[in-house]
Amino acid sequence: MGRAVQLRDDYDGDMLRRLSRASRDSDQTRRLLGLASIYDGGRRTDAAKIGGVTLQIIRDWVLRFNADGPDGLRNRWASGPEPKLTAEHRQMLGDLVERGPIPAIHGVVRWRRCDLAQELYEEFGVSVAESTIGRVLREMGYRKISARPRHHAQNEYVVEDFKKASPTSWRRSKHSLGRA
Repeated sequence: MGRAVQLRDDYDGDMLRRLSRASRDSDQTRRLLGLASIYDGGRRTDAAKIGGVTLQIIRDWVLRFNADGPDGLRNRWASGPEPKLTAEHRQMLGDLVERGPIPAIHGVVRWRRCDLAQELYEEFGVSVAESTIGRVLREMGYRKISARPRHHAQNEYVVEDFKKASPTSWRRSKHSLGRA
């Protein structure tokens, strides 16, 4: 069986108890009290009972405490994966959207998310999903705008003849006709 990892020398049990009273994090308080019992000469099994954990977790607490002090006993949240798109990638996306596609070069008349993803891949070798492109563009302040659909055989000069007159304009014309 291996030897127990020793606690650092710059703290003692009373100091950890004072820190635990000042802490607002209940998990950190529990960990500090468990380590305070070890400083006072208690067994690690007793510290595990105080903390409500196993001996392996007490060892992990000791390692974290030795490395970072009392702040090492706070809950840590994972930062998550690194974003695939850097500031340079975002800058290129913004420039592409602002300039718009050149049909002879890009082969499209308007940008779609899949086209922008392909441009990123060709330029930087970064492969991202279309949904990621959409989310990044939305974060950059761009919105999807689509034109109102139009029938292919619609004649814009005839449309005015088929529009209904609003009731207010009809009343005005009726009253104005009666007064004349």
